[in-house]
Amino acid sequence: MTRRPRSIPRVLSTSLVLLGLAAVGLPEARAGEVDCKLRFNLEGWSVFYKTASGTGTITCDNGSSRAVKITAKGGGLTVGKSKIENGVGEFSGVNSIAETLGTYVTAEAHAGAVKSSKAQVMTKGEVSLALAGTGKGWDLGVAFGKFVIE
Repeated sequence: MTRRPRSIPRVLSTSLVLLGLAAVGLPEARAGEVDCKLRFNLEGWSVFYKTASGTGTITCDNGSSRAVKITAKGGGLTVGKSKIENGVGEFSGVNSIAETLGTYVTAEAHAGAVKSSKAQVMTKGEVSLALAGTGKGWDLGVAFGKFVIE
């Protein structure tokens, strides 16, 4: 029996079928992930050193929820005073509410006066947290630090 060389279209179509089957299998690999959100209030100040504290609640789509304490500390070229009310955060890469707790690494640039808005993404290993909120106060600068949820 003689072997025919495979044509490029046949190899491509076979590859696409295999990729399609792999893509169908992706939701099973991510089936353990839980959708968790953070609602929070945070107040703080900065003069080269930045500090803020507040409280919040984490709720997940699997029914779990938890009240949390939040602290943020860091430094940089920054000055200001601000208060965020009814802020919202969304976690990604978590399999349980317990994975939302801990210390996140942050870096930010900020500027605002009277009413200001803030959006920030931070990470803790495989877990990421995207924050958004509006508030009162004034601030200006660039800061690096940590965001702790306990």
